[in-house]
Formats: sequence, structure tokens, C-alpha cells
Amino acid sequence: MSDTTGKAAGAAATDPYALTPEGIKEPPVGWRASFRYLGPGLIMSASIVGSGELIATTALGAQAGFVLLWLVIISTLVKVAVQVELARWTIATGEPALSGYDKVPPRIGRIGWVNLLWIVLALSKLLQVGGIIGGTAAAFSILLPLGGDPLGFPSLTIWTCILAVGSIALLYSNSYTLIERGAAVLVVIFTAITVLIALGLPLTPFSYGAGDLVGGLAFLIPAGAIGAAVAMFGITGVGADEITFYTYWCLEKGYARWTGPNDGSEEWARRANGWIRVMYKDAFLSWVIYTFGTLAFYLMGAAVLHPQGLVPSGNGMITTLSRIYTDTLGEWASVLFLIGAIAVLGSTMWAAIPSWSRMYTNLLATLGVLDWKDPVARLRWIRIFTVVLPILWAVCFLAIQSPVIMVQIGGVTTGIFLVAAVVAVWYLRRTETDPRLHGGQGFSVLLVVSSAAIALLGVYTLLSVFGLEIGG
Repeated sequence: MSDTTGKAAGAAATDPYALTPEGIKEPPVGWRASFRYLGPGLIMSASIVGSGELIATTALGAQAGFVLLWLVIISTLVKVAVQVELARWTIATGEPALSGYDKVPPRIGRIGWVNLLWIVLALSKLLQVGGIIGGTAAAFSILLPLGGDPLGFPSLTIWTCILAVGSIALLYSNSYTLIERGAAVLVVIFTAITVLIALGLPLTPFSYGAGDLVGGLAFLIPAGAIGAAVAMFGITGVGADEITFYTYWCLEKGYARWTGPNDGSEEWARRANGWIRVMYKDAFLSWVIYTFGTLAFYLMGAAVLHPQGLVPSGNGMITTLSRIYTDTLGEWASVLFLIGAIAVLGSTMWAAIPSWSRMYTNLLATLGVLDWKDPVARLRWIRIFTVVLPILWAVCFLAIQSPVIMVQIGGVTTGIFLVAAVVAVWYLRRTETDPRLHGGQGFSVLLVVSSAAIALLGVYTLLSVFGLEIGG
């Protein structure tokens, strides 16, 4: 056997995307036994607790005050059922999201219409993730300027290049364990700091009370805040990209492989439902993390920035956002904020690079460029995108240099694609998910409510894009 053949055989033996009888493992029961099998949600949380929270949610709080607090809560909660349902299909079939999207009729040439729309989403995300790299570069540049003014083009360019090259070097191996552990560390650091500061605001001059919170739960959207609200709804909580790439991390953790191929037996159904329950716990834990993170950022924007008329924009976004900390704790807190901003924005980069690399590779596989089931070819293409994507994102930022606008454009496109994701989820549930794995009646109701809310978001987003602002 040649060395190449041996490597291919070894990769196939442990390939999380290949369902074999040898890979079967009994699912754990209860939280204590399940804890070591959680992890995909941490990677997803690393992506979520980043651009949406630090940039879009804080900017919305600064612009609208407490009045849209209700939207923050709904935006994190309403999309979880769709995320879980798509992951259920993945565990049952061993296939990732874009392979499923490609099955939804009608087809347009060689590609399904959902994947065609996904390409549009991916192009807009070049701007959004470019904004993430830009925000992180700005934070590094303010902390340690290189080549001149902290927000000048030379320093921003140097730091953007350092971030792109450093990300490629760290993530080139595409080790699931490395990605999961790095995400966990980044999420814990900044979420803990931010929640503590948000809870401590009532003890500062920028305090908020029960009246502010109750007023924020009235279902109102003030005129002038509709565009930011739509972008926030699309980008905070589980967005279309997170719903999609969560399936890849569920596979790489091992949920589908441990379930094994569907042989029609009751044993298989029992195992599948067991690992689906583990996935429920994983999704719930991630929901708790990003919901508290989102609320903390919104409260800080509403309580500190809104009364002063400060709204984050342009490359000065980081400076404006730092006022949340310096105005609350004093000038010394600027360094604390910058380190925290690097952690939260860096966590998004950490999760986005390997996630989008897998999705782009899967798209090419649906077009026949490679065999997705070939672990060697799949890893080769994932590594290619691990190199190419950070470079593209960096170029986008250096060309535009407006992180807030770049992130909000991605948010609007995400809101539109969410509708296509819902259509795909219902199609796959009806045609491919074993009925024995369907959730109970309560979950079915949640899925209907979630789907309806996302559909309304899509309609509202389209109307806003064409200048038809309902209630504006």
C-alpha cells in the first residue's frame, strides 16, 4: 500500500462525515454524562458573540435606547427551533447543510435555488467578516499603533495583514479540538467581563432601572431605527450562516457518526434520538451564552451611549464603543475594553474562517468539483479556503473601512436567506428525516412559530430594502 493510499484509508476510518457500523457509540444520558460531548454550540457562540453583539446590537442600543430590548430577546430565541431541526436532519443522515439545501427543488442548472441564494449571502458576508477583521485591527491599532496614527491607514493596514496571516497560521490544521477549545476560551473571557459590567451599570452615573426594562419590552420600533433593527434581527442570535454551519460542527463532533447508518432498526432510532437529545443540550447551552451576551451589549449601548448621543460608525467605532467602559469605570478601563474587543471580535474570526471554509468546500462538492466523501480532497479544499478567505476579507475592509456598515449589510442579507433556510428545513423534515426522530408536539409548535417569525422578517427586510418602511 502506498503512503498516500494509507493516509486516505486512515482518514476514512475516522472520518466524521462517513457513517459506518464501526463508528457507533451509545449516547450518554443526563447533563453530567453529556457534558463532555458538548462543543459545537461553543463554536457557534464564538461566531455569534462577536459582530452582531459588539457592533450591531450596541449600535442599535445607542441609536434607539431601551425601546427595542424586546427585539433583542426575540431575535436570539426565535431562530433556535430551525437550527435544531436542521441539525436533527444532519444527525439522521450524516450530511451537512449545503448538501441538503441542494436537494430542495427547483434547480437552476446544476445548482439548487437555495444554494444559489447562499452564494449571494456568502458574497455579502465578505463585507461582514471584513468588518470583523477591521474592527479587530482597529482595536489592536489603538492598543499598539504601528506606523503612525492609531486609526490611520498605515497602522490599520499593518494590523489587518498581521491578523489575516496569523489566523491562517493558527487555523490551517483545521483540527476540530483546537477550534472548539479556542472558541470556548474566547467566549468565556469576554462574555463574563461584559455581563458583569452590564449588571454593574446601575451603580454608576449611567444607571438603568426597572422602568427602562419594562419600557423596552413594549413591542415598538421607533422611526429611524428600522434599518438597524432589521439588520440586528438578522445578525444577532442564530443567523442563517450559523444555522447552516452548526451542522458541520455537529458532524465533526461525532453525533452522526456515533449514531451510525440508518438500517431501519429500532436500535438505530433509539441511538439517533439519544444523540439528538445531546444536541438539544448543546444548543441550549449556546443559547444561554449568546443571549446573555447580546442583552449585555444592548443594555450598555442603551444606558451609556444613547444618553450621550454617541452612535458607533466608521473606523471610530472602537473608540466610541470604548466609551461604554471608560465612562463607566474610568480611563484605565480603555485597555480592558480593547482586550475584550479583541477577544470578542477575534472569536468571530476564529469560528468564521473554518466554518466558511467548510461551507465553500461543500458548495464546490455539490457542483461536482470534488467528492465530499473523500476526506483527503475535502481537507485540501478546506485548507485552500482557510488561506484565501482571510485575505479576501482583509482586502474588503481595507477598501471600504466602515465596519458598522459592512456588518449591517451582512445582517440584512442574512435576514433574507433565513427564509430560504426555513423552506429547506421543512422540505428535508418532510422528505428525509425519519418520522421516529421528529420532536414532540411542543417542539412542532415552536418550529411553526419560529418559521413564521423568520418569514415575516424576510418580507419586512425586502420591503425595507425597497424603501417601503412599515410603521416607520
